[in-house]
Amino acid sequence: MKKVLVLAEVRDGQLRNVSLEALTAAQALAEGGEIVAGVFGVDAATHAVTLGQHGASTVYTANHTALAQYTPDAYVQALTQLIELASPDAVVLGHTAIGRDIAPRVAARLGYGLVSDVTSVEAGPVFVRPIYAGKATQTRKFVDGTTFITIRPNNIAISAADSSKTAVVVPVELEIKDLRTIVKEVVRKTSGKVDLSEAKVVISGGRGVKSAEGFQPLNDLAEVLGAAVGASRGACDADYCDYSMQIGQTGKVVTPDLYIACGISGAIQHLAGMSSSKVIVAINKDPEAPIFQVADYGIVGDLFEVLPLLTAEFKKVLV
Repeated sequence: MKKVLVLAEVRDGQLRNVSLEALTAAQALAEGGEIVAGVFGVDAATHAVTLGQHGASTVYTANHTALAQYTPDAYVQALTQLIELASPDAVVLGHTAIGRDIAPRVAARLGYGLVSDVTSVEAGPVFVRPIYAGKATQTRKFVDGTTFITIRPNNIAISAADSSKTAVVVPVELEIKDLRTIVKEVVRKTSGKVDLSEAKVVISGGRGVKSAEGFQPLNDLAEVLGAAVGASRGACDADYCDYSMQIGQTGKVVTPDLYIACGISGAIQHLAGMSSSKVIVAINKDPEAPIFQVADYGIVGDLFEVLPLLTAEFKKVLV
């Protein structure tokens, strides 16, 4: 039996879904052992109930002002001290911007192993992760020693909450010093109301949208479906939208239940960011577009004609 530490991630006061997915992965890693969680930032203790209901027996909270916003200096110090306090056999984080940044830093500092971008955890435990821009998968296993694992969002189903379970809250005093970076203001450029990396439905536009105004039909459908709106690099390069919306090898990697690609040809760099989506729908005027090779459903047609029809039909069913 093992002890597994999950670093829970909070954004705008809300616990991110990938933190609950990490707790589910931790259950497979612990093999009947203990699962603990850590939360940094202001009002960290408010998330203890949710973390406890999803499997954490103990929640370490650090209400330090230096941890209110993420900075590598502060979080590396905090996580290192938390690991020294908890002495886990494994540490699990989300494969988010924060997880990708902090996990290798702390793993290298402590001499631990690291498997990143894990999409499933199998008996053993064996970790499965995509390689070569999603063209193949790799299985990895650690023989011994403490390990770091980062979990790709939307790939591991969140275990059902058990309201009868509670976690012991342990406030910890961390020493954060010699900071080289201090966040004074956060100015965000986002893809919309729904977090793109955790969205269950993503509607994405490419050069086929033709202009910034061309995203309006995508936004209309997203409003009905409660979806996030993304884009290919081609659309971003053409100044049709902000780079915060970019999906692909050099942008965000998404794994929604439904991905609707509108006016996207399907370059390999874009496919690397969305090919693991559970259901892919492609809309393109070119019947030979590569996107149709990975799509579960394809519509050959003009997105400006097809999307209003889809929006109208979904409104009949959902609104």
